[in-house]
Amino acid sequence: MISGGSSTTSPDDEARWLTALASLVVGAAFFALWFWLLPRWLGFSAEMASQAHWRWLAAVPSVLGFAVALRCIWDFGWTGRGTPAPVVPPQRLVVVGYYRYVRNPMYVGFAVGWIGLWIVFGHPNPIAIISVAAVALGVHLFVVFYEEPTLGKKFGADYEEYSRNVRRWWPRLRPWYGS
Repeated sequence: MISGGSSTTSPDDEARWLTALASLVVGAAFFALWFWLLPRWLGFSAEMASQAHWRWLAAVPSVLGFAVALRCIWDFGWTGRGTPAPVVPPQRLVVVGYYRYVRNPMYVGFAVGWIGLWIVFGHPNPIAIISVAAVALGVHLFVVFYEEPTLGKKFGADYEEYSRNVRRWWPRLRPWYGS
C-alpha cells in the first residue's frame, strides 16, 4: 500500500511472506535431502547418462515435474500459510494453481521428476524398482489414512467438496474453481 509517499505492509502481508519463505526453506531442505541421498541409493552417475543421448529427453518432464512440486511448496506457504511439513501444516485449504487439477500435485510432480531422472540415468535395478514401488504404496497409504482424514477434520465441508470434485492422483482436464 502506498500512503503519503511511504509504503507500508500489513501484519497479514508480513506473515504471508514469512510462511511462504518458511515453506520454501522446508521444500529446499526436502529437495536437497532427496537429491543428495536418492541418486547414490539408486546408483545414478553422470557417466551412465552419457551412454544413451536420447535419455536426456526425459530431463524435460523431470524439470517440469520438479517445477510443479516447487510451485506447490510456494502455494503451501503463500496461500495455505504453512509448510509441506506435517509439524507446520497449512492453516488454510490450498485450492489454487495445480491443486485445482489434482489433490496431490506435489507428490505427482516429485514422481514425474524422479521418473524422468531415472530414465536419464537408466538404472533399472530390480531391487530399486521394488523399493520405489513400496515407497509409492507407502505415500498412497499415508495420503489415504493420514492426510485426507486430517484435512477432512480440519477443513470440513470445504475439503469434502474439494475431494468430491478433484481426484487424488489423476489430474482433471479443466481446473476446478469450487461451487
